[in-house]
Order: sequence, then structure tokens, then C-alpha cells
Amino acid sequence: MTIEVATSVAGKKEMLTRTLKQSGHVGFDSLPDQLVNKSVQNGFVFNVMCIGETGLGKSTLMDSLFNTSFESTPSPHTLPNVKLKANTYELKESNVQLKLTICDTVGFGDQINKENSFKAVVDYIDTQFEAYLQEELKIKRSLVDYHDSRIHACLYFICPTGHGLKSLDLVCMKQLDSKVNIIPIIAKADTISKTELQRFKAKILQELKENNVNIYHFPVDDETVAETNALMNDHTPFAVVGSREFVKIGNKLVRARQYPWGTVQVENELHCDFVKLREMLIRTNMEDLREQTHQTHYALYRQKRLSEMGFCDVDNDNKPVSFQQIFEIKRAHHLSELQAKEDEVRQMFVQRVKEKEAELKESERELHSRFEKLKKEHAEEKRKLEEARQKLDEEYLEFTTHKTNYVASHHTMTLGKKSKK
Repeated sequence: MTIEVATSVAGKKEMLTRTLKQSGHVGFDSLPDQLVNKSVQNGFVFNVMCIGETGLGKSTLMDSLFNTSFESTPSPHTLPNVKLKANTYELKESNVQLKLTICDTVGFGDQINKENSFKAVVDYIDTQFEAYLQEELKIKRSLVDYHDSRIHACLYFICPTGHGLKSLDLVCMKQLDSKVNIIPIIAKADTISKTELQRFKAKILQELKENNVNIYHFPVDDETVAETNALMNDHTPFAVVGSREFVKIGNKLVRARQYPWGTVQVENELHCDFVKLREMLIRTNMEDLREQTHQTHYALYRQKRLSEMGFCDVDNDNKPVSFQQIFEIKRAHHLSELQAKEDEVRQMFVQRVKEKEAELKESERELHSRFEKLKKEHAEEKRKLEEARQKLDEEYLEFTTHKTNYVASHHTMTLGKKSKK
């Protein structure tokens, strides 16, 4: 250990080096071991999203990559919309525990109108970012125990047509390249010849470059894996084959697909790029994929969301602003908006009360006028009835008088006839 000391002799500065010898072993060289032990104890999380049309072998490739059999059910081609289905599995290899989440895009590319096929995928990725951001912003946060559901790797399965990418593939990858690490994969690579495959790879890379689609490149800054990753970057996109069946080749069982013309071995590098993909994705660059997700894609989303919330690092004068200052400003602004909203609601309420009172008064006037009208009509009817009754009384009196006179005259005539006899 050396310490540099500056001394001044006759106005001149002179640097002296003093060497300190350690009296014994300190032990901070064991920090990497401590970090490894702590990481192994906590376990690891890795989330993979598989995007591709139905029937391209996404589930089969996942079984082949992790050498297990995941729960998967065949999806139909008749779904009206794209649905995201995520399943989490607890895997263990030696002493290392891995919580693996596989997210499948069910029904991707099956609709007649594929305009919004990528929207469900983008929304799902943003939802996982938002959930992590909300946990990060909590007062009592628990990021150690929090299940990180952010997508670390996106395996984009390309249909082996040999004629380049579809417009849906370009649009979807362009929407996702700033949100997730995209690793393009040519599915069912045993359906095209090697010559066609090389031309197909070149065509795909050319179209991605022309449309400014950024895919994940394996890092070359680490000297231990720089040469391997640089070589693997030249093999992108990987042409892979997956299989759930085991075939006996020689004295051992291997994953393979049997055809009438021969056998395609999944782990044979002369047959496909499956081994290269597994080496790059799982054995070499899994941690880099996790770091890129957190430091690049999530950081970009976090910056955008906090900017939308009104938070910033510097003010208009380019001076640092504390989080508390921004919070107080936002709180005051929010309270003023609430007050203005309250005043607006109160004025609206008063206005509606006045309008309702005016409507009630108008209804009252209408009812009063109807009552007066009915009252007049009733009085008129009553007068008419009274006149009719009076007229009937007069007619009855007249009829009674005529009747009395008639009876009296008839009686007189009867008496005269009797006296003559």
C-alpha cells in the first residue's frame, strides 16, 4: 500500500511516496465470494417473453432450452385478440435456484386485422415496469422480496419463409426495441436448406437495419467472453429447432426430430444454432440481460414516467432541485387544482340549484294557472247547472199548475153529468 504526500520545500512542491506494509491479511478480497454466496442464497429471477405466430414451436423450444417439460396447452387460431399468458416455475440446478417466468403471446398474428397485435405486448411490458416503479416509490419498499416480473429477454420467433420479415414483425419489433432485449430467432430452421438459411439471415439483418430496429447484441466489453460474444453476434438471428422427443443416437438419447429422410439433432451445431442460443442466453449472458433490462430499458421508462409526473433533476436555471422541493411544488399545485375544482363544482352546484328553483317556480306558475283555469271552468259549469236547475224548477212548477187545473176541470165535468141523471 502506498500513500502520496505533497511537501513544500523552498516554495517548491515535491511528491513523496511512503509505503505502508500490512501487518497481516485483511480479507476484503473475499467480497466477490460473499456476493456470490448472498446471491445463491437469495436465488435468481429470469423472465422470458416468447413472441411469434401460433404453431412456430415456442413452447417446445422453452422445454428444450431448460431441459424440462413446462405446462403448456395448444392454442387455437380463432382468438379475436392477442392474450398474454405468463407462468412462473421454480427451477434448481446444483445449488442455484431460478424463478423462471415464461410469457407467451397467445393468438399473435392470427387476426385478420393485425394493426393492434403488438399493443397487448407493449401494454404488458409497461405494466410490469409500472408495478416495479410503484414498489420502488413506496415509503416502505421491499425490493428484496418483491417478485420482479420485468421481461429480461424477448425471443422473437420468425416464420421460416425465406423471403424476409413480415410487416407485422417489423412493426412489433420497432415498438419493443426500446423496452426489452430482442433476440430474433428463426423457428423450425430444419424446414429450409442451409443456403437459403444464410440468405434469409442476411435479408433479416438488412431489413432490421433499414428500419432502424435495435436488437440485443451480446456484450464485448468483458475480456473473458468478448471473443465468444463477438462470434455469436455474427450468427444472429439464431436458426433453431426444438423437440420434446428423445432419439437414441449411438449409445445415448438426444433431443431430436425424426423425418423419413433422416434425424435432426437439436444439440448438434451442424444441424441448427440451438446450442449457440442456449450458451448465449443462459450460460453466458443471462446476468447481462438482467442488467440491461434494469439499467437501460427500465431506466428509460422510469425517466419518462417521472418526467410525466413533473419531477426533474434541475430547474430552469440548470440548478439542482431536491425531490422535496419538487414534491412541495407539485403538492401546492395539486392543492390549488383541487381548490379550483372545488370552486368550479360549488359554482356548478349553485347554478344547478338556481336552474332547478327556476324550473320549480315555472312549474308552480303553470300549476297555478291550470288551477285558476280549472276553477273558472268549474264556476262556469256550476252556473250553467244552476241555470238549468232553475229552469227545470220553473218547468216543474208550470207542469204542476197545468196538472192541477186539468184535474179540477175534469172533476167539474164529471159532477155535471151525474146531476143530469
